[in-house]
Amino acid sequence: MEKVWLKNYPENVKHTIDVEQYANLNEILDETVANYGTKPAVTNLGVTLTYAELNQKATDFASYLQNDLGLSKGDKLALMMPNLLQYPIALFGALKAGLAVVNVNPLYTPRELSHQLNDSGAKTLVILANFADTLEASLKDVQLDNIIVTQVGDVCPQPKRFIVNFVVKYFKKMVPKANLPKTDTFISALAKGAEKKFKTVEISNSDTAFLQYTGGTTGVAKGAVLSHKNMVANVLQTYAWMGPFLDEGNETIITALPLYHIFSLCVNCLLFTKAAGHNIYVTNPRDMKDFCNTLEKYPFTALTGVNTLFNGLLNQERFRKLDFSKLKISVGGGMAVQKAVAERWQELTGTPLLEGYGLTETSPVVSMNPLDSKSYNGTIGLPLPSTDVQIRDEDGKELGNNEPGELWVKGPQVMVQYLGRPNETDEVLQDGWLATGDMATIDEEGYLRIVDRKKDMILVSGFNVYPNEIEDIVALHPGVLEVAAIGEPDDVKGEVVKIVVVKKDQSINEETLIEHCRKHLTGYKIPKVVEFREELPKSNVGKILRKELRK
Repeated sequence: MEKVWLKNYPENVKHTIDVEQYANLNEILDETVANYGTKPAVTNLGVTLTYAELNQKATDFASYLQNDLGLSKGDKLALMMPNLLQYPIALFGALKAGLAVVNVNPLYTPRELSHQLNDSGAKTLVILANFADTLEASLKDVQLDNIIVTQVGDVCPQPKRFIVNFVVKYFKKMVPKANLPKTDTFISALAKGAEKKFKTVEISNSDTAFLQYTGGTTGVAKGAVLSHKNMVANVLQTYAWMGPFLDEGNETIITALPLYHIFSLCVNCLLFTKAAGHNIYVTNPRDMKDFCNTLEKYPFTALTGVNTLFNGLLNQERFRKLDFSKLKISVGGGMAVQKAVAERWQELTGTPLLEGYGLTETSPVVSMNPLDSKSYNGTIGLPLPSTDVQIRDEDGKELGNNEPGELWVKGPQVMVQYLGRPNETDEVLQDGWLATGDMATIDEEGYLRIVDRKKDMILVSGFNVYPNEIEDIVALHPGVLEVAAIGEPDDVKGEVVKIVVVKKDQSINEETLIEHCRKHLTGYKIPKVVEFREELPKSNVGKILRKELRK
């Protein structure tokens, strides 16, 4: 199909990128430090680091990894923390040392953490002390060589560091007791690294930058191997799209989505590093009072989020009283943006809420609505520069305009492979094309619209939840005979998890099963709706038909 979408690009957006512009992600940071070293890079807890300061601390951490821990190019380092200043320090430090970063959701259960650490091969973990008890519980199944523990206020200057850490630990009682072997502190790591010389590591664009985990139809999380080329490409693609509308060195972006999520990692952290933007980290966006305090302090020009975040803000009176005169970019991703939310957002802020689309396997952004759009249009926009898309039927034949089929994507942002899973890689990658599993249409103007999901994936507030994982956990309960997990529409979260259960023990109830799930699953995966039936719909070969349950 002709790339009809190109004619609808804004005039100042290039159609292609030069993926060889940077050899690796480190060169992007180096360029920004050279040109904007004194500009603010990141702010959290009222503490700001300039780009020069961030770079120096990242180099110190890289030196520690290299000289004190003896880590070398290709080793894996896992990061398990929310949005704190420690995150970009550890992230860029690991990349400088040539390591592959494994992002870990800090809300994981011990079972989930054990799987990801073992599957990735990560032997070094940086973890916030608040989650040390989860790690302790997983260590019976995991072998780690190095554990670096940080506390919330570790990057704050004294005496604020002492006060913040004291309050978090003793007043808020957010740091559980845990017995971890062979640990070092983040503060000690920076100090040790500063005493030694860091030796620059040669990193090519084919080297792995991230192992970013995503669910699978088998219920087992898979590591998408994202190379420096993949990530650099998506930074350049999103910069080509957004850059003409940015005032380089003078933008302030609110980062409320967790940086371990691929959307926030690429767009907020990496793209706005390229744009020399000032990143305001929100550690706990669920604390709407503190969130609004932050928004009042820092006049922001850009904000990214999922539909639930925008909806939550709109329902806060303090948020509605903010000055939005500087806001010019609002981007929704991770889940569908609802029309009602988009219309309320534009009415309040004066800026359209623009929807984009992406996958972990595409580093992540595939398409986005033009930044000069006047209003919400219900689509996921146009393919980004140097990105090709096709809509195919079940036989792989390309379909025409407005014919629904599976969305396939090709471009330099498409992952290398699933780590250690050649069969599953071959199922989704063919001749450079990625089968997304999403059913979509493309119209005469080149705009894409998601119409359904081929996969049984459930999308909760932008996070993928795969039914088999939920079903495996529920089925562990001795009172359950059969179970199926599906998505239930929800006005706030887009979808929530619903389980349909056939009882073996008639005494079990909704509370019993939800409490069982709490022991094994992260919060957003826990079923919110439980239905009991005498039997589940099945195919003639005995496969449970989730689509019948969804009807």
